[in-house]
Amino acid sequence: MAELPQKARVVIIGGGVVGCSVAYHLAKLGWTDVVLLERKQLTSGTTWHAAGLIAQLRATANMTKLAKYSQELYGNLEEETGVATGFKRVGSITVALTEERREEIYRQAAMARAFGVDVEEISPAEVQAKYPHLNIEGVKGAVYLDKDGQGDPANIALALAKGARQRGAVIKERVKVAGVARSGQRITGLDWQAEDGAEGHIEAEMVVNCAGMWGHEVGRMLGTNVPLQACEHFYIVSEPIEGLSQLPVLRVPDECAYYKEDAGKMMLGAFEPNSKPWGMHGIPEDFEFDQLPEDFDHFEPILEWAVNRMPMLGEAGIHTFFNGPESFTPDDAYHLGRCPEMENVWVAAGFNSIGIQSAGGAGMALAQWMEDGAKPFDLGDVDIARMQPFQGNKRYLVDRSTETLGLLYADHYPYRQKATARGVRRTPFHAQLLEQGAVMGEMAGWERANWFAKPGQEREYQYSWKRQNWFENAASEHAAIRGRVGMYDMSSFGKLRVEGPEAEGFLNHVCGADMSVPVGKIVYTQFLNERGGIEADVTVARLSETAYLVVTPAATRLADETWLRRHLGERMVVITDVTAGEGVLAVMGPRAREVMQAVSPNDFSNAAHPFGQARQIEIGMGLARAHRVSYVGELGWEIYVSADMCGHVFETLMEAGQAHDLKLCGMHVMDSCRIEKGFRHFGHDITCEDHVLEAGLGFAVSKTKPDFIGRAAVERKRDEGLRHRMVQFRLSDPEPMLYHNEPILRDGQIVGYLSSGNYGHHLGGAIGLGYVPCEGESAADVLTSSYEIDVAGTRVAAEASLKPMYDPASERMRG
Repeated sequence: MAELPQKARVVIIGGGVVGCSVAYHLAKLGWTDVVLLERKQLTSGTTWHAAGLIAQLRATANMTKLAKYSQELYGNLEEETGVATGFKRVGSITVALTEERREEIYRQAAMARAFGVDVEEISPAEVQAKYPHLNIEGVKGAVYLDKDGQGDPANIALALAKGARQRGAVIKERVKVAGVARSGQRITGLDWQAEDGAEGHIEAEMVVNCAGMWGHEVGRMLGTNVPLQACEHFYIVSEPIEGLSQLPVLRVPDECAYYKEDAGKMMLGAFEPNSKPWGMHGIPEDFEFDQLPEDFDHFEPILEWAVNRMPMLGEAGIHTFFNGPESFTPDDAYHLGRCPEMENVWVAAGFNSIGIQSAGGAGMALAQWMEDGAKPFDLGDVDIARMQPFQGNKRYLVDRSTETLGLLYADHYPYRQKATARGVRRTPFHAQLLEQGAVMGEMAGWERANWFAKPGQEREYQYSWKRQNWFENAASEHAAIRGRVGMYDMSSFGKLRVEGPEAEGFLNHVCGADMSVPVGKIVYTQFLNERGGIEADVTVARLSETAYLVVTPAATRLADETWLRRHLGERMVVITDVTAGEGVLAVMGPRAREVMQAVSPNDFSNAAHPFGQARQIEIGMGLARAHRVSYVGELGWEIYVSADMCGHVFETLMEAGQAHDLKLCGMHVMDSCRIEKGFRHFGHDITCEDHVLEAGLGFAVSKTKPDFIGRAAVERKRDEGLRHRMVQFRLSDPEPMLYHNEPILRDGQIVGYLSSGNYGHHLGGAIGLGYVPCEGESAADVLTSSYEIDVAGTRVAAEASLKPMYDPASERMRG
């Protein structure tokens, strides 16, 4: 084993297609001291038995960018390395057997055009022409992507490995990482053991966990949380079928099936609704190119549907019945990026059965991130920092994974909630909200009231791409906030206490706004990166001379805390997550002041408690801290209550609210109200690649602070002018629904897509936000055009505005 160096810039653990891709892309960037260690043989985990489907279209623009990159890379790898990848652009067809699925795939087709992907809606007859073996009974519609492909998974990985070696990377098989050396928040080196008995240690500047279904276990060894679980994944391969020629990949998600022709045989794969977790007690030490026991009873219902859909499968014999493990994550998105718990540990794992089509792009993005120390573009969908610590719990992972495999082919309805592994995190008001009719959703493990059922109404979602069963419930909650007073639970929002003698200076360094404010002042601000992009969207309340409270979205609490910690340096500051210590009730609407005055002797007038102020109050027989802010655009207060008094404060507010027609509201309405007001939603409207000025948030960035992260980029943009503007749209037709990613057409041409959408019950139509190119144009120029939004292939006229359509001067919010 003399070839293994004693030092390396990076050690990659795992030699599947993803590990090989990371090694290839780092080497391509000029990293010469790259070492990849594979416990057995390259591709011997899950890569070797992957189906090798390579699709371009993913759920977001950047995930699509990565998938397209993979396809282009694989098309050129054979010429570069001499290793045949088997990559062929055979095209793909997805068919819909229901009207709801038809709308879903047509919305996806519209989204594809906005993302620059060639796509075509085709009729059942056109499906039959492209796939003559298919029974088209019940087919409602289909989409065709001509550049989708398929390839040989193992050879793609081996080609990437050869390309890495050609650039100087060291790739060693049959070498296992047996332990680590650690100093503080860094791994300093790895102990290795070879099958031949040799052993040693490599000092490492960085480590990348590409261990696939071993990723959870390897993550624990490296001091990090990588939530994923192996599940059994089934497919069959027929005997050779005479006359079978190359066909497009076919997906029939309503029957949980995909098909591909391969060397004159037909493969049928399945994503069944209730999957089978595997390896709960550990993966066998000798696992290598292994398969799992057959379970024909589990696969039989899908095979029955398949024989009806493709009758030739009923005549051809089964050559192979294969069952092999693949890893799945709690939200069906893979894990990429730097782990929050450690400074030099990275991960690319948990690819949810799309590892082949994702590996090229994921390897490229991670390598660039490691090279630059910053994300090359928004990767929030897959950033490992989105995972909550509890999600590494093995019982949780087993329970959730029974559902996530099947969700890949389930209807991807808007607002769809996970059904498994629920109830882990509950706010202090959980039981009271359920008593009042709350229908719960989940965010970052938190149970949150999304809407409230009326007496006698079923407390469940009835999903649709049209108006769902809770549409009228949301409309009445919306009307309460706009016309009277509504109350909703915000306890799940992250709360980070930042305190110490240098807290003010530290926050002035990481925040765009000026944090040198009086005690009690609340500041809306962003954490910016060096490009002026938005890494976090927060409110910060100054609690004392040395303490601040940073309030973040529930989903990004860990990521935002990690950003703060990584910029802390040697400053005398302590950061504490106090999310669970306080419950928060938002009391919002024109009558909010009357309700607050009824439960407290404190003065809630504008003079005594102006907008943007926090102060201690008495409430009922207890104490609270009232923050005068609003995410719904109305007069209101967010009431922060220590967990021990939450029950009392809830009862007090509910009792006093009866005289003012107070209505309990859910998270869905908070979102529909915020989009009417044009408030941005982090992760959709604003991300790390959206410049704070182009997002329309220049008012939240100081013009006088001498220095903060991103200041130079902000000044540069102010000098150069904007290239994009955030625009608010309202559909002229009140019937269609908007969610996100619908194409924006300006004077008949696609210029972008909606970053978020919801129904504006007060404004009387669906509302969307999205960026429109405007280089060299004034604000007035942007609004002189005519705009349409593409909803599942139908263009709908839309009114456009650069100011909030609801209460543009914010007179109501400021009381």
